Amino acid sequence: MAVEMLSYIDRRSSVHELTGATKLICFILWSFAVMLTYDTRILLGLFAVSLFIFYFSKIKIGEVGFVLGFIAVFLLLNNIAIYIFSPQEGVKIYGTAHVLIDLYGRYNVTIEQLFYQGNITLKYFIVIPIALLFIVTTHPSEFASSLNKIGVSYRIAFSVAIALRYIPDIQRDYHNIALSQQARGLDMSKKEKLSKRLKNASSIILPLILSSLDRIEEISNVMELRGFGKNKKRTWFSARDFKKRDYMALTFIALLVILSMVVTFVDGNRFYNPFV
Repeated sequence: MAVEMLSYIDRRSSVHELTGATKLICFILWSFAVMLTYDTRILLGLFAVSLFIFYFSKIKIGEVGFVLGFIAVFLLLNNIAIYIFSPQEGVKIYGTAHVLIDLYGRYNVTIEQLFYQGNITLKYFIVIPIALLFIVTTHPSEFASSLNKIGVSYRIAFSVAIALRYIPDIQRDYHNIALSQQARGLDMSKKEKLSKRLKNASSIILPLILSSLDRIEEISNVMELRGFGKNKKRTWFSARDFKKRDYMALTFIALLVILSMVVTFVDGNRFYNPFV
């Protein structure tokens, strides 16, 4: 059976062995470093580290391929939108203009704009693999305990855990309903026209929504009967204490963030300018 999208993937790896709290703090620090810098040298270094971490997680590209494909489409649209609304942003930042293709008015293609948008694309390539790893290598219950450990209310943390658990449930329900509808003669293949396929998809979505509402009501009733939210604090079955590997991971990421900040702001500018 195919791996469900954005669900926990149980593997024996150094990334899985880290506690959820460690992975959450590392991800926050990692995102902080990537968001602040536009230094291409730092971004390339962080990208190499992200590939290194992804390799040691033992997660295969195919297991998160659908999500990566979806994000790639979004990234393409984002780059197109940046060029449409600010085609000279790179020129403003780097102070030079090396025109490759002269189109119309301010809509020309410059090396500076390509370099600027390349940095933005690189930022996505750095953050996305780590974000996916955090989701697929952290059990939802442990993720909830991690949020609670860093100060988030356990009510909110538990809600996040339920939402993460609910993603594979929705996928299974959709798959089962689709198979049932196809057994009744509903054609969802590429042989049908797009308009017909969209119409047929609506016969799957409605039962999916109804089954989801039933499950939500069932879960809320169970939580209410068990007195969820009565006390200010709670214990977690999945919580794990920090070990040596957790402190090593936190130290490594912290040093990486400090190094990236030092290199980024050593000349007082967030942008590395190769055109001067």
